Amino acid sequence: MSVAATETPVPVPVLATRRHRVVALLGAPQSPFELACAAEVFGTERPGLAAHYDFRLCTRTPGPVPTTLGVPLLVEDGLTALEEADTVVIPGWQPPGSPVPADVLAALRAAHARGTRIVSICTGAFVLARAGLLDGRSATTHWGRTAQLAAEYPALRVDRDVLYVDHGDVATSAGSGAGIDLCLHLLRRDHGAAYAAQVARHMVLPPHREGSQLQYAAAPEPARVDESLAPLLEWAERRLGERLAVDELAARAGVSGRTLARRFAEQLGTSPGQWLLARRIDAARALLERTDLPVEAIADRVGLASAVNLRRRFRTALGTTPGAYRRTFGNRPGAHGG
Repeated sequence: MSVAATETPVPVPVLATRRHRVVALLGAPQSPFELACAAEVFGTERPGLAAHYDFRLCTRTPGPVPTTLGVPLLVEDGLTALEEADTVVIPGWQPPGSPVPADVLAALRAAHARGTRIVSICTGAFVLARAGLLDGRSATTHWGRTAQLAAEYPALRVDRDVLYVDHGDVATSAGSGAGIDLCLHLLRRDHGAAYAAQVARHMVLPPHREGSQLQYAAAPEPARVDESLAPLLEWAERRLGERLAVDELAARAGVSGRTLARRFAEQLGTSPGQWLLARRIDAARALLERTDLPVEAIADRVGLASAVNLRRRFRTALGTTPGAYRRTFGNRPGAHGG
């Protein structure tokens, strides 16, 4: 099912009978940072957290793979590793738009046809486009390469102003840092918001950035320290259960409502109201996963007033109901570490 960049796909639980197999397909030269985006999220085991993924590397010709740092990576597996993958990640492709061998494209198409999730980070979108996996769909890549992607592949729709686009079976991210956002988003889809937040905390990262946020702020001057939204965001997240209106947020920040809206647009790529609603839904997700509180009590605790309102907001944002979400992710053994 295709899902727009501003939406979150219906959660898809990963089967608990075995670990989900993630294979990163490397090109030459490989960017170590873009590879690390996927490796940190899917390939690093952390004390106190359940390990849900097996992470492997593969390349067209096993052996030393040159990197953009000049130090090669030794990769032992070839394209046959894709035959066992549940998710394939293409962590960039250098130079963007360069030829992709026919057997690589065939292996990706075959994996996708088997139901494997195909994910690109940054310029890896060019490989997905060359394989035809993005035809008729929206996609993104690094902001400096969006025009090139659109020109070379007119069959797809390039979204220049988002961090990532997830269609469920195929997902693309913007520049390198947005690759981390996409990987954490996929973690949330697979194992819920609370687990993804724990992984993000270990990585010393914010737990979630909406895919619809802007890739970069185009303000002519950098924001001054006293214009940072960080203190206000921290204050608001501690008070989600209260009736926080946009005017109250503006008053807390000591600015007009119009100025606050401008700062949210520049720094977060969203509006104050949309940001606040997203945080409330995130908080509701965590409570559905971790507690047995009734939906009415959860709605009150996260500031959504009633179970009816929570259900409506939940279905609009996630395409499912709080009850169905809880049955999928609530208190599953090993889901939250321990």
